[in-house]
Amino acid sequence: MIIEKVTRDKIGDLQQVARKSFFDTFVEFNTQEDMNAYLQNNLSVEQLTKELMHPQSDFFIVKYDQDYVGYIKLNYGTAQNEFQEDNALEIERLYVLQQYHRKQIGQSLFNYALEIAHKKSVDYVWLGVWEKNLKAISFYQKNGLTAFDKHEFILGKDIQTDILMRKYITISSE
Repeated sequence: MIIEKVTRDKIGDLQQVARKSFFDTFVEFNTQEDMNAYLQNNLSVEQLTKELMHPQSDFFIVKYDQDYVGYIKLNYGTAQNEFQEDNALEIERLYVLQQYHRKQIGQSLFNYALEIAHKKSVDYVWLGVWEKNLKAISFYQKNGLTAFDKHEFILGKDIQTDILMRKYITISSE
């Protein structure tokens, strides 16, 4: 398994993984119309390129057995969706294709985000997770994140509630 920083020449690969993983994760809970609107507006090549070009956002993609199978988007400073604090790192997206679940890929991506958080000396990492995505909530709780607030997430025309979770980072004195 290799985690690579996404560059402009990998936008097509990122989009494929992003669209498939999002669709497969949420299609059974949402209308086709809302799903299509989200995919078109939020996971188009144009939108992903715009996000990639933000100087305080990074995408990382996972290669496993020669295939791209997951990705993570990290935001710092003003790129963060809520708090925009210099002492925080937002995990905006963390997705793995379903056929690669239970292979520690999501855990590896999460651990990678924590490594970056340590390097950037932030006080905490945070994210929003859909209140109905119980598997993800359980995953984040097992990794030490706790709920601290909520916010709205708009999927097409559907207004959903995300639970905001965070984990404080302990900086070791090595």
